[in-house]
Amino acid sequence: MRRAHMTAELSTIVDLIRYAASRFNAAGLTFGHSHDNAIDEATHLVLSCLHLPPDLPPAYGSARVTADEKARVLALVDRRIETREPVAYLVGEAWFASMPFKSDRRALVPRSPIAELIEEGFSPWLDGRDVERALDLCTGSGCIGIAMAAHNPYWRVDIADISDDALTLARENIAQHQLGDRVRALRSDLFSGVQGERYELIVSNPPYVTDAEYAALPGEYAHEPKLGLTAGADGLDIALRILRDAPGHLTDDGLLIVEVGMSERALDALLPEVPFTWIEFKVGPMGVFALEQRDLLEHAAAIRAAAAQRPG
Repeated sequence: MRRAHMTAELSTIVDLIRYAASRFNAAGLTFGHSHDNAIDEATHLVLSCLHLPPDLPPAYGSARVTADEKARVLALVDRRIETREPVAYLVGEAWFASMPFKSDRRALVPRSPIAELIEEGFSPWLDGRDVERALDLCTGSGCIGIAMAAHNPYWRVDIADISDDALTLARENIAQHQLGDRVRALRSDLFSGVQGERYELIVSNPPYVTDAEYAALPGEYAHEPKLGLTAGADGLDIALRILRDAPGHLTDDGLLIVEVGMSERALDALLPEVPFTWIEFKVGPMGVFALEQRDLLEHAAAIRAAAAQRPG
């Protein structure tokens, strides 16, 4: 009864956003799926539930909501707190590189600092290079590869994943953005499904969470497929396979960009002679490296030796 009395006073969009953010903070929720704070996550939930864009002009914040709209929002606020399910799954949508993507339990919630690289044209990493073909490896929902194609209308992009569920979701996102003529979704255990293919750019956000980190993750992450998160004791089981096999799929002046998150230090320690360039983002380093084809070839023996110690 007390909760109903409190919510009876809520009448506008901004009322609902403020209320949801307060509830989220009071409940001690974890914010790591596209947002890092309660207000941004509450805004995502409320605006998506009301079928409004994320860049809604502030003047509309004072717009009144209907009783049915308010009930839908409040039900999702309660569900977010009770189940710890990410907001993107609750509303079925996440934004990545300024684009909407369908999001559900078939793949991780779209989130990666690589979005910033896409929106900035991969500058300066691709400056002066012509890209015709690009590969998004471990694509999940397809967000990275689809965004690359959308932001670069002359690129042809392959997106690859081992999960049939993820690929089904990715194909739905390809259709949503009407990019089926330039984006191809392929079932592939890393490079196994792209034999004979070469690309000027390979981008990957593979699993890189360590076993210990996964065991300690907040409840929000339990809703996502474990296959898309974990990669062994140091989080590098998948990244090392990518490093080992990428030279066979890059052109002579090709570039590899891979996100390994908190496993950055472990990778540097394991392969100290490899000249990884760790990319700085607007918020600082985020565990994403760039590496040239020539450097992969020069250090292929060391990379193969490190990968040989891993499963697969």
